[in-house]
Amino acid sequence: MQNRIFVGGGGVDHAEQQWLDLAYANRHGLIAGATGTGKTVTLQILAEGFSAQGVPVFLSDVKSDLAGLAKAGTESHKLHAPFMERAATIGFDWYRYAAFPVTFWDLFGAQGHPVRTTVADMGPLLLARLLELSEAQEGILNIAFRIADEEAMPLLDLDDLRAMLIWLGENRADLSLRYGNISTASIGAIQRRLLVIENQGGARLFGEPALALSDLMRVGADGRGQVNILAADQLMQSPRLYATFLLWLLSELFEELPEVGDPDKPRLVFFFDEAHLLFDDAPKALVDKVEQVARLIRSKGVGVYFITQNPDDVPEDILAQLGNRVQHALRAFTARDRKALRLAAQTYRENPRFDIETAIREVGVGEAVTSLLERKGVPGIAERTLIRPPASQLGPITPSERKAILAASDLAGKYDTRLDRHSAAEMLKARADAAARAAAEAEAREDEADAAMREYKAARRYSGSRVGRSSSRRVRETESFGDAMREVVMKELKGTTGRRIVRGILGGLFKGR
Repeated sequence: MQNRIFVGGGGVDHAEQQWLDLAYANRHGLIAGATGTGKTVTLQILAEGFSAQGVPVFLSDVKSDLAGLAKAGTESHKLHAPFMERAATIGFDWYRYAAFPVTFWDLFGAQGHPVRTTVADMGPLLLARLLELSEAQEGILNIAFRIADEEAMPLLDLDDLRAMLIWLGENRADLSLRYGNISTASIGAIQRRLLVIENQGGARLFGEPALALSDLMRVGADGRGQVNILAADQLMQSPRLYATFLLWLLSELFEELPEVGDPDKPRLVFFFDEAHLLFDDAPKALVDKVEQVARLIRSKGVGVYFITQNPDDVPEDILAQLGNRVQHALRAFTARDRKALRLAAQTYRENPRFDIETAIREVGVGEAVTSLLERKGVPGIAERTLIRPPASQLGPITPSERKAILAASDLAGKYDTRLDRHSAAEMLKARADAAARAAAEAEAREDEADAAMREYKAARRYSGSRVGRSSSRRVRETESFGDAMREVVMKELKGTTGRRIVRGILGGLFKGR
């Protein structure tokens, strides 16, 4: 069964078995269907298939039930009998229970290894999306990133970004001439949005050590690809943070991986669950970015599979690039639902044996209308397919089982301790401290000079000397000034250079007398 994944079948004659060819698996895919129709199981069996073929995968566990990939199914499971019956029906003669190599990740660090990136790596476009900024506010964010680059001040965490924004506000008069208007109101709005993200736990996403992409692309000694599972049950409470993080990860893969053309199998398969969150209220620039990544990342050997309730959730330009499709049941209760159902049916290659629109409406749980790419990347004819049963456990594992897997992971300890190296916040603080010291020293010198002058005036006032008129007054004022200057300079200047200057000044004064 090399270089292909068994997805399911439609009858005892095995004539309608559906296979996903790994050579076309990097041409992306779609898993769609209403809640409870079997999307999660389809995602699970595809993850199993890719791992068994030596392809690492990354997926998010929104409902905490995909962790079962780490544990083999058992005959004691309530669905054991239906699984065996379905396996026999679709000709799945080699069906066996098995566990798969799993690495758990968690942005909050509770249910998996911590996941971090830096503010600089996230970039202003995605960060503006995360913070829900206006165009003017995004412009200020771009200025902050630009200056940080020019001044070689790393933006690693939210403290760095906050410090940079404060510095922008303090120096806005000078900077506005070069970069455009910098409004304190806009800076304040960005700071408030940072506080909101911080309250949602988003601050944990930013910092070091940052996630190394190579840790997502590992293949074990047994030749199986690593299954990377992101704990997303808590993360889903902040849907914009969830979507932005996954899009950042996809963008990083696109930016960092080298071109490999059309490999025999993908280097990594990325499952984007709840994909509609990525596109809800997304600005055009962001949608264009996703389209660009989806179009070009396959040449990096990465396959992207969107999981959502309705194909209509995915923009048409991106939907057109999703060659492998598994469409579970759609419920057409409203006019919009019926329109979406009709459009979904039109994207499939027709099968004269049944009406696709009717089939999408009627397929049961665990059944789907599939169309998988065939030779030369041609879409396969639509088929009604019974999805094969999973080999791993269906459902979650216990907290103790998860803890044991984390402890045994070869990544244990690598990301646990947060680093806080010298970055923008510390650099700007050092600048501020140096400026404060210089100002304090200048003020102290001025105070000393004022004190010396006051002492001189007080001494002259009580010396009994009378101030003459006309030229005598000017001569005495000159003498008084010379005496005061000598006192101040002698106090202030030290060392060889100081003595030379003092000699020069005094010499000049004496020559003039």
